[in-house]
Amino acid sequence: MRYPEEIVEEVRLRNDIVDVIGSSVRLTRKGSSYFGLCPFHNEKSPSFSVSPSKQIFYCFGCGVGGNVISFVMKYENYTFSEAVKFLADRAGIKLPEVEYTKEQKERENKRLRILEANREAATYFYYNLRGRDGQAGLNYLKGRELSEETMKKFGLGFSLMQPDDLVKHLRSKGFSDEEIRESGLATFDEKRGLTDKFWNRVMYPIQDINHRVIAFGGRVMSDAKPKYLNSPETMVFDKSRNLYGLNFARTSRKDHFILCEGYMDVIAMHQAGFTEAVASLGTAFTPGQATILKRYSHDVYLAYDSDGAGRKAALRAIEILRSSGMSGKVINMTPYKDPDEFIKALGTEEFQKRIDEAENSFFFELRMEEENFDLSDPDGRTRFLKVAAEKLVAFEDEIERESYITAVAKKYSVSYESLKNQVVSLAARNGGEYKPIEKPKPTDFSKADREDAGLVSQRLLLTWLCEQPSLYEQIKDHIKLTDFTDPVYQKVAEWLFKDIEEGTVNPGAYVSRFEDEEEQAVCAAVFNTKLSEIEGEETSEKAFGDIVYKVKKNSIDVLGRKPDQSVEEMMAVLNAKKELEELKKVTYRVSQ
Repeated sequence: MRYPEEIVEEVRLRNDIVDVIGSSVRLTRKGSSYFGLCPFHNEKSPSFSVSPSKQIFYCFGCGVGGNVISFVMKYENYTFSEAVKFLADRAGIKLPEVEYTKEQKERENKRLRILEANREAATYFYYNLRGRDGQAGLNYLKGRELSEETMKKFGLGFSLMQPDDLVKHLRSKGFSDEEIRESGLATFDEKRGLTDKFWNRVMYPIQDINHRVIAFGGRVMSDAKPKYLNSPETMVFDKSRNLYGLNFARTSRKDHFILCEGYMDVIAMHQAGFTEAVASLGTAFTPGQATILKRYSHDVYLAYDSDGAGRKAALRAIEILRSSGMSGKVINMTPYKDPDEFIKALGTEEFQKRIDEAENSFFFELRMEEENFDLSDPDGRTRFLKVAAEKLVAFEDEIERESYITAVAKKYSVSYESLKNQVVSLAARNGGEYKPIEKPKPTDFSKADREDAGLVSQRLLLTWLCEQPSLYEQIKDHIKLTDFTDPVYQKVAEWLFKDIEEGTVNPGAYVSRFEDEEEQAVCAAVFNTKLSEIEGEETSEKAFGDIVYKVKKNSIDVLGRKPDQSVEEMMAVLNAKKELEELKKVTYRVSQ
């Protein structure tokens, strides 16, 4: 069941769209709107716009759009009710009870209980660390030179030696054995029953972007294996879709992320002031994690271990970043193994220098390849340059590829022409062509708009009326709701005309009245049409008059094409055509 419209509208009004989207997408003000990289498709140039006056977002690249509620729905993969509840909680609004189906209610209750169990476990571990039995863990963390403030910020804790210590605690707090097991905090077998997943370990709570504890990582205090243990995946934790430290790093106000390998690297870097650091969760970096990072920034610096395993992991991460349309650089930490060691030995200023001097990821890949060839030998040098050419073929964008061919030729003292010829030859041999890749086609909706001038005119008219409501008085006797031939446009026109007559224009409210996601995008697109392009070609008065004329003419044409017309409909078409001739004579007063 949907919430009442007045409740939905209150929630929407109390959550400014720029504030909400700005916490997830880096926005830059340009004129009256804000722009950033679209979080819903790969792009290198910002085409994602947010209008504070209209409280609407729209991407000119992929066509997605809506208001603050539909953004949260799409960004967080929430249902409408979940998005409204999220925003209501954010604004401190108490919502009426919503009627769920039995299955929905059971699933939501289970999800909430898992989050509550994780929160309770995090609190328990936190106090264990500071108790008598947590001394080993506290000594370990102090030995890593972590301050009390840092330990508190990350909620670090300790799991005790007893194999069912946490289970007993959670039972005492009212959690059932099934809830404890489903939260990933305990395991079950026939011999021992329900036992703790973690014991005798320093505990690292893993939080989502809203600071809710969704899982744990644990570092053992003995020689037991594995050294690090992570929670299993649950209904609130997908390790391939989360990153450690992102809840803090996403608000660091830096224009990049630093990707590390482990919890301690992230924590040490945050303590040193590099609050943009994050880490994957016990697994290799994944495309899903790249997509998450791209919501906030285009640039990622890799601070992986400088040993062989770290280099291989960096090469894998570079490939994922590139395929996700992101830029990667590699921080050189030699002679030290990881960021923690480097910062302890040389300090934050030296580490910042390494960030400033970070190596382009493509040249890092080439440097790794160099180790396989003797560049002082002509044969080795030739084979290496052929490998470099093969890598250059992979660049799909022509400008980017040309830039790298020039840079590689300069770095390795080879002529640009010979290297480019090798790239062209390899591309042809692989069945490809040396040409720029075609840009992704716009959405079907955008294509339809270009093909149907009638729809374009209807869109332009609605946009113009939204920006200059006073124009409505000049066209209301000529333009009727039935002149809008698209169902979505007709509903938008109905609401807009009514609002103008009542003295209020609120396009952000219209989006939520559509339940279908595509219709929401169409509604948002209506109010993101650029009038400036038209006004630059002719006077505003003439441009507006032409739009009104085209809307009316299109309406008549659509009615005239209707098969099996009745006599009344035929007469209506004739009368409308007469009115159309009169419309040519109308002069409009348009504000500049």
